[in-house]
Amino acid sequence: MKAHYLPLLLLLALPGVAASRTVAIKTVEFDLWPQPAIAAEQVPIALLVDLSSRQTLFARNADARMLPASMTKAMTALVAFDLIKAGKLNEDRPLMGRPATIERWRGKGTTMSLGIHQWVTVRELLQGVTTVSANDAAVVLAEGALDSEDAWLAVMNARARSLGMTGSHFASVNGYPDGGKTYVTARDMVLLAEALIVEHPLLYRRYFGQKTMLWRGKQLQSRNPFAGTMPGADGIKTGFTREAGFTFLGAIERDRRRLVLVVGRVPSEAQRADSSRALAEWGFSAWDSRKFLNAGWVVGKARVQDGTAREVPLALPRAYSLAVPKGTKNGVVAQIRYVGPLLAPIAKGAVVAKLEVSLQNLGTHTLPLVAAEDVARAGPIDRIVNGLLGLLE
Repeated sequence: MKAHYLPLLLLLALPGVAASRTVAIKTVEFDLWPQPAIAAEQVPIALLVDLSSRQTLFARNADARMLPASMTKAMTALVAFDLIKAGKLNEDRPLMGRPATIERWRGKGTTMSLGIHQWVTVRELLQGVTTVSANDAAVVLAEGALDSEDAWLAVMNARARSLGMTGSHFASVNGYPDGGKTYVTARDMVLLAEALIVEHPLLYRRYFGQKTMLWRGKQLQSRNPFAGTMPGADGIKTGFTREAGFTFLGAIERDRRRLVLVVGRVPSEAQRADSSRALAEWGFSAWDSRKFLNAGWVVGKARVQDGTAREVPLALPRAYSLAVPKGTKNGVVAQIRYVGPLLAPIAKGAVVAKLEVSLQNLGTHTLPLVAAEDVARAGPIDRIVNGLLGLLE
């Protein structure tokens, strides 16, 4: 098979165009446009991605290995959400921490101060993990749901691989210092954020972005610099250790436009808060969001081998927008790429190609294309007919 590059008849002026998305987020360099006012010495690692378009708006050391600290708990929450969605974990299920676990985590960083022989629900533990970053809650949840931390970690790492988080590894369920065995990249954390937001929208809204939680009659406070302070902010997770510095995985949505950001190795909590807010506000103020292609819009076709049809229509799995610097009217050129011909059978909705979208002066980003129809495997007669038709081309 060989790679096919099909030029798409999509040379368009952005205003009034219709929507798109990608798995591989590519860095875009901006020499001609303003940059956010965050100094490298204050924010060594920074990444801002517009999930509505899958475009990287700003990147600094986005693929560098970093220690996540309590940002790790975002992956712990994703594993819990997956189990809940699959019906393998009930939010109202009561769990009791093992005495050794309670003693081991007593007073270690932020905790819920869970007691021995104390029943606590999965819902309360998840609130403790996502809102107040409780170390003891994360471990009790892992042991109670899957019997051991090791089993939970195995699922965390398998989930990371499934998301394409190739620069990350988890050896801790809560991000407590472990000698650097747990590490991530900013780009990987954006993939994790997208999974939380897109795959579990109801659970995401329920557990993330909360400023406080009530526990034993007390209001426990979140350290999220976005929570309760920025319009549209709803997540996700902060972190801090001496080794990691101050870290943050943030998310904010305004007018149906979703931005996700990561900052890492920041020297102070105040600088983390200021730089995160500045980066997010710059993403909204310096950029316009324009419609591109709608969900289900057939943008072209791919050749099929050994199928009941010789071609399969290609469409976008959901609507996408394009982010462009304010005041510009750049044209956009898109190209379909796939390794083909595609081998039947092909299921409707399967990702089989990609759409490379190029904007003048703003680089290229990639969106997935799915099969818009099922294509069954051809029988002997169909294969002979398709072969003869191929000779006529």
